[in-house]
Amino acid sequence: MSQSKGPLSGLLVVAIEQAVAAPLCTFRLVQGGARVIKVERAGGETARHYDRAAGGTSAYFAWLNAGKESTVLDLKSAEGLALLRRMIAKADVLVQNLVPGAMARMGLDQAALDALNPRLISLSIVGYDQQSRFADMRAYDALVQAESGICAVTGTGEERAKVGVSIADIGTGMTAHAAVLEALIERGITGKGKALEIAMFDTMADWMSVPLLQYEGTGTAPRREGLAHATIYPYGAFSCADGAFLLSIQNPREWVSLCNDVLERPDLVDHPLFHDNPARSDNRARLDDIMRPIFAGLSFEACEARMRGAGIAFGRLSDVPDLADHPALKRREIRLADGHVLRAPLQPGRVAPVTPPDVPGLGQHTEAVAREFSDAG
Repeated sequence: MSQSKGPLSGLLVVAIEQAVAAPLCTFRLVQGGARVIKVERAGGETARHYDRAAGGTSAYFAWLNAGKESTVLDLKSAEGLALLRRMIAKADVLVQNLVPGAMARMGLDQAALDALNPRLISLSIVGYDQQSRFADMRAYDALVQAESGICAVTGTGEERAKVGVSIADIGTGMTAHAAVLEALIERGITGKGKALEIAMFDTMADWMSVPLLQYEGTGTAPRREGLAHATIYPYGAFSCADGAFLLSIQNPREWVSLCNDVLERPDLVDHPLFHDNPARSDNRARLDDIMRPIFAGLSFEACEARMRGAGIAFGRLSDVPDLADHPALKRREIRLADGHVLRAPLQPGRVAPVTPPDVPGLGQHTEAVAREFSDAG
């Protein structure tokens, strides 16, 4: 098989994956130049069927699977399992997010993998630490957001919310990708493979470090403030005459500039209710009553000019259509099995490939992979 150029060129990844977290991890490996053989069941993996929004293909599947080789295997059959074992024996990395215990039931527990391929980096993505009493719990994205407390710090004071993108899946995939790269570096030093387990709950718990430390240090959990910040003010959404933006003041210099050059209220700089961040946060309703009428009387263009001139951090409160037309958005092309080309965001730090990678049709590479890894191969 031809290989993409990149720092991971020449590496073979076998992925028994579905949904988001594991496919994101292996997609990043593809982008680095690795070859990824994606093992799917006869009906196709879960994410193929989420929707048909991207040219008739699931948006999630189109995003995370371009450049992979789809191979349909019946892992309950002796023939399918034997082919998988031959693939693993030659692989550099195995990524799987099957239900807990599935690999062992196929005779591919960690001891068997070590015997089959001592240099293998074996990554299992799970919902919860497999030594905990939550080991066999279902772990969909929203469920992990809820269980880890993400929803407790997201939303408004009246109502909790989940993050609108699959943050638990995406964060876990990013963490898994970093872990695989570290293990590959370690293998280059020791010559030995490694078993990795990345739990979605652990990833979200790590991301909840600040709220947890704040709670354990003060006895009070951070408030849910919607688009505002729980402890910094002004830091939140404001409306102008023809739009909205999010403003962030994080140090005394910015506060002085905001008062003098944006609000044109120098009297607020040393006001006893607003002179430092704790005071402003405690009196945010009174400061709101001063700031909001000022912004409401200005166009977005005027607000932007004042904030840029004063060096104030702000961002337009965009909708998804605004992102589609954003001048800072960089795109990459991906090609569906029917030839339809999509334009997805380009990953930071990468250059878009000249030739769009293909999103594989279900089982598109099954015969070629079977020939390559046959008994005679």
